Amino acid sequence: MAALLAGCAASPTASTASPPTPQPLSVIVFPGGWNWPLWVAEAKGLFAREGLAVKVTPTPNSTFQMKGLIQGEFDLAMTAMDNVIAYREGQGEAGIDGPDLVVVMGGDNGFLRLVAAPEIRSPADLRGKTLSVDALTTGYAFVLREMLERNGLVLDRDYKTERAGGGMQRFNALMERKHAGTMLISPLDIAAQAQGFRVLANATQALGSYQGYVAAVRQGWARSNAPRLQGYIRAYADAVEWIHDPANKAEAIRIYLANMPPNTSQQSAETAYRVLLTDGDGFQRRARLDIRGAETVVKLRQKFASPGVTLKPAAAYYDGSFYEAALRTRR
Repeated sequence: MAALLAGCAASPTASTASPPTPQPLSVIVFPGGWNWPLWVAEAKGLFAREGLAVKVTPTPNSTFQMKGLIQGEFDLAMTAMDNVIAYREGQGEAGIDGPDLVVVMGGDNGFLRLVAAPEIRSPADLRGKTLSVDALTTGYAFVLREMLERNGLVLDRDYKTERAGGGMQRFNALMERKHAGTMLISPLDIAAQAQGFRVLANATQALGSYQGYVAAVRQGWARSNAPRLQGYIRAYADAVEWIHDPANKAEAIRIYLANMPPNTSQQSAETAYRVLLTDGDGFQRRARLDIRGAETVVKLRQKFASPGVTLKPAAAYYDGSFYEAALRTRR
């Protein structure tokens, strides 16, 4: 770099090269506060630093998201680990298989909370009720089933489920009293509590390690676009670390509020900061995948969706080479 600068100084007539055109990257996400690292990466110029122009599309549900990713409408999906396994194994609900899908980065443990109407005081009170899910055969529905089973409630015998879409859609349905309860992702549970709804259980406390949000791509696309993918991973991982730095708290909260609904309060943002950054139960540091948590995902899918099929070990659905290469070449 010093030689380059010296050369420029010695040649005053040399023209300044134009910066390269940012490379497009289309990302589809579930809308909500768990996208905080994406908002920071954009606001702090981390995507721009990597030469990326990231377009983020919100998805109404997992079937729309995974179908779009498999068909190449999107380059990358921030999605549940279980979705990747489901579509790799031909068990997805979108009517399309994704044998080329792979997880390339962690994100969080899902921030999953069982939330119910104010009059529901314990999981036992859900007997005879209807609960909402995104899709009947996705991982967060399996988490719900496992948590209720541990409390003596069995699907179809003791309670029913209905599809209601992604986290925001389920939150709205719960607020409208269309269902007695659902699995919500923090900070939606915080907003629900503010309206008098009850958090009955925390999934990680009940189940232990669980891999929730991940970055997923098509393997063929990843091999052909490794620099873009590695740049995205670097930017996202750096954004997570930036949020965790206490010196950045005030600015991080401003970025959060700028991307949340206008009625989001400062107090709820402060609570979200505390919840989403809890060590061991928040954003995964440097966005590193929790392989033990991924094994929990496989076990739940094996139990509820694939009792007659032997699924692969969790590592088979994860390619860490892009992540490791990205962190080796941090800028």
